[in-house]
Amino acid sequence: MEILEFIFAPLIFILDLVAIFDVITGPKETLKKVGWILVILLLPVAGLILYYLIGKENLLKRASEK
Repeated sequence: MEILEFIFAPLIFILDLVAIFDVITGPKETLKKVGWILVILLLPVAGLILYYLIGKENLLKRASEK
């Protein structure tokens, strides 16, 4: 079990940093950016998934068009 933590903890941390950078550089309003950053920081795995499913611009729209 420690091996999985050793592998996945840095991976989740890096993916969270990428998502936070994506939020900061995105076109959202400042309050929404702060909200998404808090969600990602407080719920590292779930927040990451939620951001890319719900928060990322047009992601669900593009998936439904295919």
